[in-house]
Amino acid sequence: MSHPPTGSYSPQHTGNFPPPQHNQQYQAYQQQGFPQQGPQPQGFPQAGAAGARAASGAGSTKLSTALIIVPTVLIGLMAGLFFAFDVSVMPGLADGDNRTYVTAMQHFNASIDGNGLFGMAFVCALLVAVASAVVELRKGRKQIALWVGIAAVLYFIVLMITFSVNIPLNNELARAGSAAKLTDFSIVEKFKTTWVTTNILRTLLCTAALTLMARALVLYGRATR
Repeated sequence: MSHPPTGSYSPQHTGNFPPPQHNQQYQAYQQQGFPQQGPQPQGFPQAGAAGARAASGAGSTKLSTALIIVPTVLIGLMAGLFFAFDVSVMPGLADGDNRTYVTAMQHFNASIDGNGLFGMAFVCALLVAVASAVVELRKGRKQIALWVGIAAVLYFIVLMITFSVNIPLNNELARAGSAAKLTDFSIVEKFKTTWVTTNILRTLLCTAALTLMARALVLYGRATR
């Protein structure tokens, strides 16, 4: 009669062999739950929020850049216009006769007053400069805001001079009527003295404001790169 070999692997065998390792892991998984396989998608919400903030920051930077460039260009255009009158228009008219002076200035004023692009640039230079100063201050760039703010104040003085002196003189000249019928040319003397002097002042103030805006642009470039 044959006997079964020692260490039989029959199901009834109850020897002292250690249980298979995978059985222990299976029991642990049943108690604790099976772990998810593969890399876990951690940080996706944070990455999405960071991307949104980056996009928002880029848009904000573009806005603040536009707000500081636009008034710089507009103030520069105004400074150039006033300077052209200082060095060419007014001296050239002063060398001619009074009737030519009146006729030319009436046409100049009518052309400028009827130009919507000029009016928009003339006023928006101040409005955008103020907006730029406010934005820079809120972003914590106080030095840039200071330079832009001072430039805005200087340009505001230019507007006040224009509305209180130059425009009233322009209106008085327009009411004088046709130069061919004019007999009293005292208005010409007002232009040669008061109008010319205030225009030089406007040129100087605009040039100073432009210089301040240029300095602000340099600081802005350093702060945002």
